Amino acid sequence: MTDSRVLYLIACAAPPAQRIRTGIEKAQAAGWDVCLVLTPSAARWLDEELPELAELTGHPVRTAYKLPQQADVFPPPDALLVAPATFNTINKWAHGIADTLALGLVTEAIGLQLPVVALPYLNQAQAGHPALGRSVDFLRANGVTVLLGGGGFTPHIPKQGDVDAYPWDVALGALP
Repeated sequence: MTDSRVLYLIACAAPPAQRIRTGIEKAQAAGWDVCLVLTPSAARWLDEELPELAELTGHPVRTAYKLPQQADVFPPPDALLVAPATFNTINKWAHGIADTLALGLVTEAIGLQLPVVALPYLNQAQAGHPALGRSVDFLRANGVTVLLGGGGFTPHIPKQGDVDAYPWDVALGALP
């Protein structure tokens, strides 16, 4: 996919990560060359699927920072999509914490002024925590499109989320 725009799809450990293939295939159908980055916890969830996901994207799946002497295995991104974005990742991101490759990429994307879309997956209890609103406001004020609430992801009752209703198309439609 050499003529495609490059999308870094960054997935956190939330139930829609188990359907990451859906997100990849929809992004590819929209013309994106998808490079998949998983948080360490999401990588544990998808461990057995990693070879298939690498074959599907045509790129290695990245989960950790490379060593300084290693070459980058991804082309530079045209946009980033964080989906699913967890409570933990949203709050760390807003506070500039880059203790994983996924967080390093998204914190840096703000400074590089790259287009970034975040599609959370949260329950109502997490969404009710006061830190979340502050973090979402901060990210939005700094150019991140956070699809939470009307027109995006609506938090569900704890333990009653519908993974198959996760709005991948909404996230992809918000990309440039």
